[in-house]
Amino acid sequence: MSIVIHHNPDCGTSRNVLAILRATGEEPVVIEYLKEGWTRPQLLALFAAAGLTPRSALREAKSPAEALGLLEPGASDDTLLNAMIEHPILVNRPIVCTPKGVRLCRPSETVLDLLDRLPPGPLFKEDGEMILNEEGERLA
Repeated sequence: MSIVIHHNPDCGTSRNVLAILRATGEEPVVIEYLKEGWTRPQLLALFAAAGLTPRSALREAKSPAEALGLLEPGASDDTLLNAMIEHPILVNRPIVCTPKGVRLCRPSETVLDLLDRLPPGPLFKEDGEMILNEEGERLA
C-alpha cells in the first residue's frame, strides 16, 4: 500500500497519525510541508480529493491567519490559497493519502478509515484517550 502523509513534526496530532501509520507495518512517504512548501495545483488536488475547501483546511490556531485577515468572512478562496502557499503553516494537518482516499486526519483516529488493515492495539490519541483496544477493536 502506498501512503503519503503531509506532516508537521511539531504537531502532536501529526506525530500520532504518523505513529499509527507506521504501526500498520507500512512506512509512509513523509512530506514535511513546512520545509517543502505547497503549490497551488497540489493544494487544489488535495483539497478536492479530501472534500475540503481552502476555508475548511485553514489552520486558525497558532498560525498567522488572524493577523493576515484570513478569518474575515470576505476572504476569498483565492486569497486563502495564495496565503497558504506563502505561509505553509496555514494548512491544517496532517493530510493523509492512501488508496482508500485522502483526509485531513483531525482528530487522529480519522486515519483509521483510510487503512486496509488496522494496526495492533492498543492505540491512543495524543491526549491519552484509547482509540483501539488490545483486541484491535475500534473505540472511537
